[in-house]
Amino acid sequence: MNSPTRYWLMKSEPEECAIDDALAAPEATVAWIGVRNYQARNFMRDAMQVGDGVLFYHSSCAEPGIAGLARVASEAYPDPSQFDPASPYFDPKSKADAPRWLLRDVQALRKTRLLGLAELRQHPGLADMKVLQRGNRLSITEVSQSEWLLVLASLAPDAGPAVFECPQLKPD
Repeated sequence: MNSPTRYWLMKSEPEECAIDDALAAPEATVAWIGVRNYQARNFMRDAMQVGDGVLFYHSSCAEPGIAGLARVASEAYPDPSQFDPASPYFDPKSKADAPRWLLRDVQALRKTRLLGLAELRQHPGLADMKVLQRGNRLSITEVSQSEWLLVLASLAPDAGPAVFECPQLKPD
């Protein structure tokens, strides 16, 4: 039996991987490397499922916000950057036979207009959204189904009905 679809907000610095980079990648799929927070790692390892919806969020930039829609495209597997001494994500304590850090492949589905923090904060139904909580710096947070639908509705006036035409992202 399949688990119900879950939804996630995944932050990426556009200088490292923007929504346009993900869309340009083979099969519009990128490895979500560099997660070095245990809670975010545990979300990828224990809670995410292939097909879950993703709000692709640009962070640490002039205009942070939701920049696209994506989906989880693979099971969790070891992040190779943890073993590469030249990588900024190198972890000398991580061993190949017992990796600490995992990643998932994420498939970009479409670029959206930027839905920034100020606009997100205008929606009372999004008040509990983790990305809007003071002090939250997690790179991956869960998004409730109602938050997911409100975000899609916020994008719909500009994107038209096409924003809802991702069958793999429709709520169960």
